[in-house]
Amino acid sequence: MTLLDPIQVFRTEAAELFEQIESGLLDLLHDLSNQSQIDAVFRGLHTLKGSGAMFGFEALAAFTHHCETAFDRVRKGEVPATSELIAAVLEAQDHMRRLVDNPATAFPETGDRLLAKLQAAVGEGSGKKAVAQSAPKATAAVPAPKTSGATWTITFRLPENAMANGTNPLGLLNELAELGECIIIANTGAIPPLGEIDPTQLYLGWSVTLTTEQPRSAIDDVFIFVMDDMELEITQVEDTTASQEIVPPPAPVEEAAKANPQLVQAATDGKQGRAAENVRVPAERLDELMDRVGELVIAQSRLSQLANTSVDIHLRAVSEDVERLSGELRDTMMVLRMVPIAQLFSRFRRLTHDLARETGKQIELITEGESTEVDKAVIERLADPLVHLVRNSCDHGLETPEERIAAGKDPVGHVSLVARQTGGDVIITIKDDGRGINRERVRAKAESSGLVAPGATLTDQELLQMIFEPGFSTAAQVTNLSGRGVGMDVVKKTIEALRGTINITSAPGAGSEVSLAIPLTLAIIDGLLVRVGHGCYVIPLSAVEECLELSPEDDVKSRGRSFISLRESLVPFIRLRELFQSGTKPDQFQKVVVISTGSERVGLVVDQIIGDHQTVIKAMSKLHHDVATFSGATILGDGSVALILDVAHLVAAGQQQEAQMRIAG
Repeated sequence: MTLLDPIQVFRTEAAELFEQIESGLLDLLHDLSNQSQIDAVFRGLHTLKGSGAMFGFEALAAFTHHCETAFDRVRKGEVPATSELIAAVLEAQDHMRRLVDNPATAFPETGDRLLAKLQAAVGEGSGKKAVAQSAPKATAAVPAPKTSGATWTITFRLPENAMANGTNPLGLLNELAELGECIIIANTGAIPPLGEIDPTQLYLGWSVTLTTEQPRSAIDDVFIFVMDDMELEITQVEDTTASQEIVPPPAPVEEAAKANPQLVQAATDGKQGRAAENVRVPAERLDELMDRVGELVIAQSRLSQLANTSVDIHLRAVSEDVERLSGELRDTMMVLRMVPIAQLFSRFRRLTHDLARETGKQIELITEGESTEVDKAVIERLADPLVHLVRNSCDHGLETPEERIAAGKDPVGHVSLVARQTGGDVIITIKDDGRGINRERVRAKAESSGLVAPGATLTDQELLQMIFEPGFSTAAQVTNLSGRGVGMDVVKKTIEALRGTINITSAPGAGSEVSLAIPLTLAIIDGLLVRVGHGCYVIPLSAVEECLELSPEDDVKSRGRSFISLRESLVPFIRLRELFQSGTKPDQFQKVVVISTGSERVGLVVDQIIGDHQTVIKAMSKLHHDVATFSGATILGDGSVALILDVAHLVAAGQQQEAQMRIAG
């Protein structure tokens, strides 16, 4: 059994907390008086501080404490939430990330500068509390200055698995001690005999007498994150008629079990069920499992081929069962690898916020289709291209508020990220309502760079695609955001490596739109296996619309035209035999496989349609990396290799062929 590294577990949980805090801060920007968002940010900072201290990240806990204190003042209404405060905490959060990931790179001078900015944002008096360095000892009075105010008795017991789940009871006692004069007594009655003690379990409870000027709500806040799973009783001493709040009922576990054992068992089962709902699995284990499933699919293909050539009925039955089970396992594995694209889109809220402050523009990010699911490997590789595209929209596309007002536009510029699924692809659109692409400037830059000959005829799409050429930039001056001609070529290379396509449209004064068509997965796909000459090829089944027969008469009629009539419309087709330069004689009755990407359709003429095939995608070698016709390869049941056709490239080739035919006609 492999034990998880607790430090790595904390880093994983800290990353989730950082996302929650950042999301809460950015949401708060839209409504600075939203108390629920203020509370959410405070809770996130509070949890991060407590967990960091428990796992030995003392520098993180001390630094985070100041941010928590600042938001505590906002929560209590002492200071207002402002955009300056949110910007300061966002910048401070970057420092916290360094303190978690690589403390050696988090310089104390940076922390001091950020704390000064934080203090300036909330005014004097913030961040002056020191983080408690030690916890009160059991059965001992905690020294504290005498205070006047209410006296409370607090009795609590945490669940036995509290420490294993990351809750530090000493942190709770510390926070109670900070509220006023405090006497703490440990309740040791539930400790079992020495031989029965589990070192991961918590057997202690505590009784606390607290005299404080703080309100009852301050005591409740100490237990805000653990209140649902603990026994807690808070009683005001002076007022004997005061109501008692018990969450849940104050009876000890032993008494509750005696009174109603079924209720306790049901509650325990419910907690265990909730804990089992989500399980963290390292990404590399999923990748390894995906490789094994791929090998199983190949082995199943071999078994099916053997069974089809055998007269043994039992072998065929076993082959069918294995094929069914491997297909179900493949589908389950694909679901495990799929993650919502919201994980990717959420990163750009912070990016647009920082770009707006840096450029002085007013930018609003709009996201749609966050629930669209994509293979995690695709998500990871899409991050950098989308960063470049969003930065380009914010810097090149959107105007300053003054320019937008002069043009009769809303001073707030809008950048939208939209995802939607179409067949086996996901379409990601990055759109802005800015000034649009200056085609004259693009052409002048392309001609001066030698990318096109002066006066050469280019389609609008060919001209716009120039911005993806290496070193291409129309920026008048180099800034922190752009002007060096790097970035957009990275977008094109990455999307092509993902077997995707890029389409760009732009209207002067109305903005630009870049659409990326990306396969949902890079691992296993359903394919249509076809034969051309002596070679076998795979067409992604998600792109196949229908299959037709091309008789010798129709084949002769179409010579020189390369069009077929399909329900009163002409569809261009490509003869794969000619494309692959196969020297064999074509079959008498050839087939046409109609494929599409969106609204564009092209027919592929093949010799034989063998049938559907579960295709395990293998990457092409570096020697064949530039062969655009194929996007990968797969291994067939007999051990031979079949190449996977790049549908997007073939559709583009068909469109080009159609355009040439029209010009010639």
